Formats: sequence, structure tokens, C-alpha cells
Amino acid sequence: MKNVLLLEHYYSPDELRERLTEWVGYYNHQRYHESLDNVRPADAYWVHQDQILAERQKTKQLSMLKRRKSHIFQRVQSG
Repeated sequence: MKNVLLLEHYYSPDELRERLTEWVGYYNHQRYHESLDNVRPADAYWVHQDQILAERQKTKQLSMLKRRKSHIFQRVQSG
């Protein structure tokens, strides 16, 4: 945070306060955190984390199944 905010000059406390508010909003609502299994803090706080992780697991399983079917199809076609 410090490195991001120090890149710009702020000429009034209100300008700095506004920029801090924007940054905190980004950090909590848009940025994925590795320590939270790549879930946004707001989602983890509002107990959406389990639902998000379950959806990711389902997507992963479906992708693996599609790849497996594709691989089997290619093996049958080639030989």
C-alpha cells in the first residue's frame, strides 16, 4: 500500500483520504488474496468463501472430465 500511495503527490488531506478509500475498496473487494485461497476478503468475510471454493472445485472436476474424454477420443481415433 505504501509503495502505491507514495507514487503520487497529494496536495490536500481530502485528496489523500479519497485515494486511501479507493485503495481499501480495491484491496477488500476486487483483489484476490492467496492467503484466503485466492478469494477476496469481502467474500471471505460475508461467508461466500465456501461457496466460491465449491464452485471452483466443480469447474475443475468438469474440466478434468472433459480432458479425459478428449484424450480417450484421440487415442481411439489414432489407433
